[in-house]
Amino acid sequence: MGIILVWLATIALSLFLSATKPVDAVLVLGGSARREIYAAELAKQFPQVPILISRGSADPCIWLIFERVQAPIDRVWLEHCAKSTFGNFYFGVPILRRWQVHKVRLVTSGSQATRAILLAQILLGAHGILVEPDVVQEIGIPGNRESFLKTSLDITRSLGWAVVSQFYSPSVNVLPLKSVDIQVWRKQKFACEHQSNVR
Repeated sequence: MGIILVWLATIALSLFLSATKPVDAVLVLGGSARREIYAAELAKQFPQVPILISRGSADPCIWLIFERVQAPIDRVWLEHCAKSTFGNFYFGVPILRRWQVHKVRLVTSGSQATRAILLAQILLGAHGILVEPDVVQEIGIPGNRESFLKTSLDITRSLGWAVVSQFYSPSVNVLPLKSVDIQVWRKQKFACEHQSNVR
C-alpha cells in the first residue's frame, strides 16, 4: 500500500510541475483528416514541437496535407500500430516517454473527445505526462458514436494498463513524415479522405 501511495504522490507532483511548463509534444489521434489539417497548422505555429500522428490517414495523404499548407515536416512522426483510441495511447505512451515529454497537446474531435480525454488522463497521467486537450471541430456527421459501454470498458482496461505499463511497454516504431516518398506513392493508387482536400 505504501508503494502505491508513493507512486501516486510522485505522479501528482510531476503533473503539478508540468502544469507550468509549455507543451513539448502533440499527439494527434487518427480517424479524421480534420485533425491532421489542424496538426499541420500547429506545425507551422510551433515548428520546434514534435508531432506524433497515431494511426492517421494514409502516409501520402498526411504528407500532402502538410505540403499544401507549407508546414514543416521535420518533427512529424507517424505511428501505424494503433487500431483504436486505447491503442493510440498503448503505442503512444512509449514514444512520448522516449521523447521525455512532460506536457502533451492531445488533438481529438467531438465524436471521441470525452473518452479520448479520459483515457489520456489515465494512461499519460500514470507516467507524469500532463494532457492539454485540443478538440477539433468536425464537419458533417461523425462515422462513429461513443457508447457508455465502450467508454466504461476502455476506462477499466486503461486503469489496469496504467499499472502494467510501469513495468512493460510494447515495442513500437515510428516513421518520420519526411521519409515518405511522394513520387513512389504517386505511382501507386491511394485515396485520401475527401475532407483533406488533397490528391
